[in-house]
Parts: sequence; structure tokens; C-alpha cells
Amino acid sequence: MYATVDIGGTKTLVAVLDGQRNIIEQVKFPTPKQYDEFKVVLEQNVAKFATKNFLAGGVGVRGNIDREGGMSLKDDVLDWGPSPVRADCENIFGCEFVLENDSKLAGLSEARLVREFKKVLYITISTGIGSAFIIDGSLDPDTLNSEIGKGVYEHNGKVQQWEDFASGKAIVETYNKRASEIEDPAIWREISINLAFGLIDAAVAFTPDLIILGGGVGTHYAKFQEPLRQVIAELKPAEITFPEIRQAQHPEEAVIYGCFELAKDLLGHAS
Repeated sequence: MYATVDIGGTKTLVAVLDGQRNIIEQVKFPTPKQYDEFKVVLEQNVAKFATKNFLAGGVGVRGNIDREGGMSLKDDVLDWGPSPVRADCENIFGCEFVLENDSKLAGLSEARLVREFKKVLYITISTGIGSAFIIDGSLDPDTLNSEIGKGVYEHNGKVQQWEDFASGKAIVETYNKRASEIEDPAIWREISINLAFGLIDAAVAFTPDLIILGGGVGTHYAKFQEPLRQVIAELKPAEITFPEIRQAQHPEEAVIYGCFELAKDLLGHAS
């Protein structure tokens, strides 16, 4: 069995998976604001699992990380400071762990479901905007620390980061509604324009064969698929070939599945 932990800004999902990618057990709990409290709550919840022995594990965290040291370094939502997440997970679960940024894990898991595409760019649109670039089923080592949502644009007369005006958080602040509550086509066109700027730049920079949208906003891709296609066609330079865009297949569990994929890689059992 494999242990997986998705530490989100508001909730943490812990799951046990078998070798065939099936979720056997899982539990969710609010992510504590203090890291010491998080360790206690995690251990309490893991103790409830029927599964006691694990081959390996993976943990996904927000923000900047130290991969060699297994540390969570900085996150603009969880003010934990440098935290030895990997070592603490290894102590709690009793197995070797790998630690990675949550967006990279989500992208890895989704890209491995579409092996027919050599280069896949995963973009998660939720509280912020994150990304992962996957080549031949593996995370591109040269872009592991990329922060696509931090790209700078002029918007409404001032310079802003892309995620400041195009993320799920920005949508709520602008329209007082979550993506799940928006039905007005005019609003979705405005949102699509904001998304298109970053997506076109990403397509130019990464030249992916496929773009996958995940996160809370990406879950509702069916609502804005057509306006986004129209806006991209209007805005992109004629010489740019824009790739297909798809919705993530498992937007809620993508990080968990990514943890599983990296844990298997750790043992030399890559999918």
C-alpha cells in the first residue's frame, strides 16, 4: 500500500492507495494554521486507518519547497515557515516519503493519463495559479520551480500578477461568486479574457502538445470552454499554433494520485 498526503491551504486529504491506483481509505480534515498542531492532527487521523504498513509515500505541499531537505519553505496561505514535512511524514507512516509541490504532483498524475501527448502543461486555477510541465511522463527538471501565476501583466491600468486578476480568488473578489455559481455568459467571457493572456504566454514559452486545466475553476471548464476558445483565437498572434485544452480528469484527487505516482517512482515502479 502507498501513503499519500495532500496539504491544502484550507483542508488536508490523506489517502491509502493500492498498487493499481485505487483509493482504499481516505480522510479529510481542516489544515491547522500552526505546523506543530498539523503534525498532531495528521498522526491522529493516520492512526484510524486499517492499513498499518506502507511501501512508500508522497506528500504534496503548497508554495516553495526544498526537495533535497524535504522541507516546506514558504506559502502565502499557511504561515508555517520552514517545516520538515517529509521527515515527519516518514515518522508517522513508517516508510520512505517523497515531497513535491502540489501543482507539480497534480500535473504529473494527469499527464500520465494521456501518454499519447509528449509535452503536457498542467495549469491549476484555484486560490492562486500554479503549473507543471511534463515531458514523456516525467516532471521537467528545468521548470520545477516555475511560478506561472506570478507572471506580470498590465490589467485595469496597473501592473499585476496573473493570479491576482485571473485566479479563483480573483473571480470571487470581482463578482462575489464562485465559479460554480456563475452562469452569465458575459461574465465567463470576461474571465476568459483574463485567463487567455497567461495561457497564450504559456503556450509560447512551453510549446506544449496539450494544456490541462485543473483546480476549482478548471473543474467548470465546460462553462467557459467556448468563450475561452474564441478569445484565444482573437488574441493570439497568427503564427502561434495553440494546443488543445482539456479539463483535468480527477481535479479533486489529482494531487493524491501524483503523490502515488512519485512514491512508485521512488521504488523504481514508474507507471
